[in-house]
Amino acid sequence: MVSGMRSVVVDKIASVAQACGLSREVRISTDIPSEEGVVVVVEVLTNKSTYNTLELTSGRMAKVGKGDIVVGALGHRKALFGYSGHVPPALQAGDVIQMLNIGGVLGVCDSINPDKGKPFDCRVLGVALNFPYLGERIGVPARAGLRRLDLAAKLEARQVPVVALAGTCMEAGKTAAACAIISRMRHRGLVIDAFKATGVSLRRDVMAMEDAGARRSAIFTDLGVVTTTRVNGPALTRTMLTELSAGKPDVIVFELGDGILGTYGVDAILECPDIRAALTGVVLSANDPVAAWGGVKLLRDRFGIEPCVVTGPSTDNQVGVEIITSQMGVPAFNAMSAGAALGDRVMEAVGLARESAA
Repeated sequence: MVSGMRSVVVDKIASVAQACGLSREVRISTDIPSEEGVVVVVEVLTNKSTYNTLELTSGRMAKVGKGDIVVGALGHRKALFGYSGHVPPALQAGDVIQMLNIGGVLGVCDSINPDKGKPFDCRVLGVALNFPYLGERIGVPARAGLRRLDLAAKLEARQVPVVALAGTCMEAGKTAAACAIISRMRHRGLVIDAFKATGVSLRRDVMAMEDAGARRSAIFTDLGVVTTTRVNGPALTRTMLTELSAGKPDVIVFELGDGILGTYGVDAILECPDIRAALTGVVLSANDPVAAWGGVKLLRDRFGIEPCVVTGPSTDNQVGVEIITSQMGVPAFNAMSAGAALGDRVMEAVGLARESAA
């Protein structure tokens, strides 16, 4: 139970807090647990001309400005092309923290990327409260996620084919490739479920997969995780694979956010024998031919995985495609200009090729 409750009217509720079911009038307290996933209310103190939007619980993107009262969640981030930051050891009302991503993750910024400018400074107003006890006004700190992750979760893929997309780093075209593959599979009459296993909370990618034709989607935030790590990445992957396979889709497609050598646990997932055994096909997204060479080598040498195709900016024209296919011996297709061929290649590799219903 917390004390010192008061109400505050908020302008925007970030998608990281979607599971909390908060309204525009939020009860808050100044007894703030400074822990990852705790949902807090802040006042934005600055304006920005770039990277200045927030993904709302509706999925829409809204511009953020000075004076906005925003609901987000505490979390850390270590992004090559974004902000790096951590959850402070203690947090009080009046403290200033930063908005670390457009999904509403909040923490103390340690490092910026010049392309994004400085992050929004935000004054902490308090922790958002939920009232889980029927008929009682006992508020407890709200936390991201529908339920808690079981780190001892077992994997049961039920022989459903599984396609994983790994990248050489963030912004390597993984989501675009996933959407192209899902769209082609859907056109071929397949039922696809999709999820995102690693990264920092942002629902944009799984919503894009739904738009491309995925029947169901999931993301690690649903399991109370704001930012994935080597500790929770494997359990998250096992849990979502098990839950989606129970719906008996024809195939599951999932994205490993960030890069193979990033800090969000992709390598820990690929190191797990049970997860590797469940992967029917692995797609590598790479930014350039050297990255493609390194990514293929990492998958082969460190994880014993043979990628079924390479995509990403490294395949933006025929020069890159020819370098990859001739020097690495892996088929290469661009998701934007040859999405159908990319999808056909993946279906062939995992044994799901079908005649088009058209």
